[in-house]
Amino acid sequence: MPFIPHTETEISEMLAAIGAPSIDALFDEIPAALRIKSLAAIPDALSEMEVGRLMQQRASQDGRPLNFLGAGAYEHHIPAAVWAIVTRGEFYSAYTPYQAEASQGTLQLLYEYQTMMSSLTGMEVSNASLYDGASALAEACLMSVRAHRRSKSARIVVPSTLNPTYLSVSRAVVEGQNLNFTVLPYEPGKGTLQFSKLEALKGEDITAVVIQQPNFFGLMEDVDAITDWAHANNALVIAVVNPLSLALFKPPGEWGTKGVDIVVGDGQPLGVPLSSGGPYFGFMTTRMEHVRQMPGRIIGRTVDLDGKQGFTLTLQAREQHIRRSKATSNICTNQGLLVTAATIHMSLLGAAGLESVAATSQRQTSKLVERLARIPGVKIVFDGYRFHEAVLQLPTKVSDVLDALAKRNIVGGLDLSKLYPELGNALLVCATEMRTDADLDQYAAALADILADVLERKP
Repeated sequence: MPFIPHTETEISEMLAAIGAPSIDALFDEIPAALRIKSLAAIPDALSEMEVGRLMQQRASQDGRPLNFLGAGAYEHHIPAAVWAIVTRGEFYSAYTPYQAEASQGTLQLLYEYQTMMSSLTGMEVSNASLYDGASALAEACLMSVRAHRRSKSARIVVPSTLNPTYLSVSRAVVEGQNLNFTVLPYEPGKGTLQFSKLEALKGEDITAVVIQQPNFFGLMEDVDAITDWAHANNALVIAVVNPLSLALFKPPGEWGTKGVDIVVGDGQPLGVPLSSGGPYFGFMTTRMEHVRQMPGRIIGRTVDLDGKQGFTLTLQAREQHIRRSKATSNICTNQGLLVTAATIHMSLLGAAGLESVAATSQRQTSKLVERLARIPGVKIVFDGYRFHEAVLQLPTKVSDVLDALAKRNIVGGLDLSKLYPELGNALLVCATEMRTDADLDQYAAALADILADVLERKP
């Protein structure tokens, strides 16, 4: 916790020096209607010891519930060594490596990260890095317009099974820059892109087609057919992927005949704790032909005049380094600390370790779905091949069930009824390698008990 030594006298002197009557006056540009009237939950001034105790008490209120929530944020085991190394001073306090000769350790780590992400996605080059998966998709859409100059439509085709948060964020970022989205429906009963709707766009000017694999329902799309269709219709392909899934499934660089053009996603599954929703980091890889349109920075390896290996910032197409009109993005920093964690995490697990985690997660989800589907009133919505998430239909309001599960210290999943109302009382559940068979049994028993009570009360 920071120690703020300013006395009331010092504060008064500083305000007088800048000609402000009070601290509140420093915020007078904010309309009064937008300012909070009180902070009822914040106590009066406390001592350092009292503040420490209060923070511990409030942190303990979060508890350690049994978690079956996914939807873009996943609870995976993180080896203790990962954050023990990340929080060493040379990593923890390092910032942007502008001065290469003083930042060789940071630059080498970022170079290794780029190499790993390029290998994992099957692409030629990676940046280092972006804010999160959602903003990475927005950047990829903007990048596709720059890279595909023959397309004049700035039109991005996305499936309705794309993570809704990713679509919302992308719209907020790019629609003000005259990009527009065409959202295609999923196949009823299958939960994957309705290919006939994509086929209906044949011959139209499309800048890029987005594919999420696995999709938001946890299902596997026919990525080869979609990729080849897009390229046959002169559109680029943007893949949105869970990086852990690539330990099991074909990388985007091998989808279809030629592979995709841009790959993005969130690196949270790679050594980043849930931490109440963030921060996370976004990744992006692409073909070499598009490298100069990629936002962010790229680290290169070279040799000095003595022939010794060295690392440097190779491409920096950012506002800080070039004219604003030439910049590919207004991104002025990255999530370097989290990238450090991901690099160490992948190094420790290796290819076999990542594959084991992914396979165990997939296996535990299958077991979870099997157990829950035995409960009267619970139905599997989509039967397709899945990774580690699944959609279930309940006989009653999902929010009520989740509230009841929460009282039993279980986070039961994500309520899909508002995001996809056509699915009715739909619940998205997820299991990772952290969920044991006993955990699955505990969830199934709790859900069966709650639903039995609901069904008994129904006329």
